[in-house]
Amino acid sequence: MSTLTVTAKGQVTLRKDLLLHLGVRPGDKITVNKLPDGRIEVKAARPAGPISAVFGMLKSKKGASLSIEEINEIAARGWAGRR
Repeated sequence: MSTLTVTAKGQVTLRKDLLLHLGVRPGDKITVNKLPDGRIEVKAARPAGPISAVFGMLKSKKGASLSIEEINEIAARGWAGRR
């Protein structure tokens, strides 16, 4: 357990070991949730990012893309138990 000191301005500084544990770096954000009994929960805020960030993530790095006909043929062979 860590004990932190509240400054005259009402601020608390998290020590480096706590920031490393959260996986945050300077400029990153954290979230704080108020829990019952005067407790809080501190988590690293993970930005969702744009949906376009996932486009192409499954794209093969080698070879040409398959046509829909080729994909359908492969799927049909797979369902039929053939390779």
